[in-house]
Amino acid sequence: MTPAARSVCYFGFYLYITGLALITVPNLFLRTMQLPETNEVWIRIVGVLVFCLGFYYHRSSVYNNVSFLKLTIPARIFAALCFFSFVVLKLAPPMLAGFGAVDLLAALWTLLAFKK
Repeated sequence: MTPAARSVCYFGFYLYITGLALITVPNLFLRTMQLPETNEVWIRIVGVLVFCLGFYYHRSSVYNNVSFLKLTIPARIFAALCFFSFVVLKLAPPMLAGFGAVDLLAALWTLLAFKK
């Protein structure tokens, strides 16, 4: 596995774990994020979507799908910028910036791996 593929693979596992948490223990996840708890299904639907994204990231890295691996870089940077903006605009708690930081750092890791 190439270094770039490895970085995306690890990010895929991060998404698997996040997705599973949203599906199985959504309110624990929401409390950790300093967000209000919910009994509605939407949070579990988000978990399914995050888990599916993890599958795309993981499997694309295994097959070294370079086009997909490269596309994840601007997508993760965009996600990070959105998360940071939500915090700055006070639309979300500061904890969300941590998730943005993970996205940004992982994207930079992949970018640097391609430059080697």
